[in-house]
Amino acid sequence: MLATNPIHLINGNNMFGDYPDGMEQVQLGMGCFWGAERILWKLDGVYVTSVGYAGGHTTDPDYKKTCTGMTGHAEMVHVVYDPKIISFDEILKVFFENHDPTQGDRQGNDRGPQYRSAIYAYTETQLNQAEEAMFRYAEAYGRPVTTELRKAPKYYPAEDYHQQYLKKNPQGYCMHGPTGIVCQLPERD
Repeated sequence: MLATNPIHLINGNNMFGDYPDGMEQVQLGMGCFWGAERILWKLDGVYVTSVGYAGGHTTDPDYKKTCTGMTGHAEMVHVVYDPKIISFDEILKVFFENHDPTQGDRQGNDRGPQYRSAIYAYTETQLNQAEEAMFRYAEAYGRPVTTELRKAPKYYPAEDYHQQYLKKNPQGYCMHGPTGIVCQLPERD
C-alpha cells in the first residue's frame, strides 16, 4: 500500500478498514481523483473516502506508472457510505452529474485510460442499479455512456500526498462540477 497514513484528513475516520457495521462500498472513477474525492467526501452519509488505483493489470501501481496509461489502472475514489443515510442511487446521481460519462478515456483536458469513467461495484444490486443509471444518463446526455461497469477489483490506495489533496491544496487543479445534465432518482420499493 502506497498510503501510510490511514486517517482521513477531514473526518478522522480510518480510510482503509475498521468500518462500522452496515457500511457499503463502491469505487468510482470520474477522471482526476482529486476533485472527485472532494465532491464525494462532502456528501451526507459518506463515512470516508480515499483515492487510489484500480482496474488494471499490474500489481504495483503508483501515480507515475498509472499516468503513463500502461498499467490499465484508473484513478479511483473508494467510497464507504451508510445506506441508511444516502442511497446508492443518490451516489450515482452525484457521479453522473459531476463529470461527463460520455468521453471515453478522458475528462476535459485530462486524457488517457487512467481518466476513464468507471464504477466498480461490490454487490449485484449495485451493478444492476448502475446499469439502470447508465441507460438513464445516456438518454439525458444524448450520447452513449462510456462508463466502465464491473465488479470491484483490487483497490490500491494512492500515495499520502494525493489523499484529500484539495483540502491540503485548496487552489489545486479540479475540473469537476455540475454538467447541467440532471435525472430524477428512480422510485424504489
